[in-house]
Amino acid sequence: MERYKKASEGIHAPDELKRNVIETPSAARKRPPKAVWLGAAAAVLAVVLLVGVVPRLAGVGRTGAGAPDGAPAPGGMSGGAPMSSPASGEAPGSAPSSPPQAGEPGAGFAEAVPLAVAVYPENTPYPQEEDYRAADGSLDDAYFEAINLWWNTTITARQAQAPAEDGLAPFCAAALPEFLGNSGGENRVFSPLNVYLALSMLAETAGGNSRQQLLDLLDAENIEALRQRASGLWNANYRDDGAVTSILAASLWLNEDLAGAYHQDTLDTLARDYFASAFSGEMGSEGYNQALRSWINDQTGGLLKDAAQGLSMDPDTVLALVSTVYFRANWADEFNDNLSAEGTFHAPGGDVTVTYLHQSGTGTYYWGEGFGVVRKDLATAGAMWFLLPDEGVSVDDLLASGAAAEFLAADKAGWQGQKRLKINLSVPKFDVSSDLDLAEGLKNLGVTDVFDSAVSDFTPLTDLPGLFVSEAEHAARVTLDEKGVEAAAFTYLGVAGGEPPLEDEIDFTLDRPFLFAIESATGQPLFVGVVNHP
Repeated sequence: MERYKKASEGIHAPDELKRNVIETPSAARKRPPKAVWLGAAAAVLAVVLLVGVVPRLAGVGRTGAGAPDGAPAPGGMSGGAPMSSPASGEAPGSAPSSPPQAGEPGAGFAEAVPLAVAVYPENTPYPQEEDYRAADGSLDDAYFEAINLWWNTTITARQAQAPAEDGLAPFCAAALPEFLGNSGGENRVFSPLNVYLALSMLAETAGGNSRQQLLDLLDAENIEALRQRASGLWNANYRDDGAVTSILAASLWLNEDLAGAYHQDTLDTLARDYFASAFSGEMGSEGYNQALRSWINDQTGGLLKDAAQGLSMDPDTVLALVSTVYFRANWADEFNDNLSAEGTFHAPGGDVTVTYLHQSGTGTYYWGEGFGVVRKDLATAGAMWFLLPDEGVSVDDLLASGAAAEFLAADKAGWQGQKRLKINLSVPKFDVSSDLDLAEGLKNLGVTDVFDSAVSDFTPLTDLPGLFVSEAEHAARVTLDEKGVEAAAFTYLGVAGGEPPLEDEIDFTLDRPFLFAIESATGQPLFVGVVNHP
């Protein structure tokens, strides 16, 4: 995580430009704002709503994400602790009720004045069986009525809110080889959804060719189309109903010395359409930096606190933009602990001993040119895909050829290479993470102007000239065990074929480097990663 031990992140402006801005008197800057602008669109839909904050749930004791007094972590998860089996009657994938243990949640928020705290409505809760059991142990009719209500207002409604066209597919085709390929034998994890939403927000702050380059990468005709797609992706993937925890969050960190330099309409758009909480504070101060880190830790359950700890904003930072995602779900059919056993994994650097999880059952085996694939369902939450290269084919080969991205984006019902058979699945238990510098990769993908102060255009954000993105960082982590998966990511943008199986049974043993993807219930890839060392 060495690259996080820097103090140069942010969109920057030269000191002489900042001195030309009419500053708000310091005494006034320290006072709370008279009005707090909220995401007005939050009340428009009755189901899971878009853009990135923990909802303020009445009667549950949870404050809105980004609240200055510090909010509990999404879903009440406990700072990255290993998953345990749910208690009797507990919903699949539900998070522990204890508050996050990582990094003193909310510490340092006294140095960050909240300008916008996004809030949105409650999710329909997943019915808990123990609340509906009769004396004889049977479930009464009210339980099935509650299940139907939850299904219609959560699953069916979310599917209807998903974008008609999955705009992530072209982005994934370009981004996965760039950011996961040539890993040098190291593990890598990338969240396409998280980076896509972060770049969408960046596009809102950019203008001219700077914006157009982002629109081209994100496969959007114009900013309005991108905004609508981002809204659909958010609606389709945000969920915190007691059955699944899939939390998206966003925040803006503004320089209090430039209070009069920001264009309010752009800040309003980000708060309203992306549900981005906004803060103002003293750039470069340890208190403001700690507020940033605490906010990230709160939204990611402490899974990425090492990466967050190194983040800091220097005095020249004009705006820091942060997007996060936290996901947690149990398997629809959990692995049997008694079947777990040690085995050999053929890592690039030599064989290593790992713990394998074993399970056999009937399922669909998929294959393509150079790889085979097995899917394992998550409880009401989508699925995890395991892509195993054929012998003699590397993970980098699959990424470079586009075969992996093509499969992930494909309609699996129409995929030619597939067969129902008995699958003996052996997957290593793993906890993989990575931190990626996105800057060079984005430049390679055609996004160059925002990194060059001579040509960048941030006029939708401010009239200050000479701004540039000085750093673009992405950290992600995925853990897998017998019970399910847990994953988190943040993006920080500173504004300074093979052959079909011959038998009806296959041993699908992931004992060499492989690809995985966590897919949401509506089909978007939340996380994609390369496991070279379980």
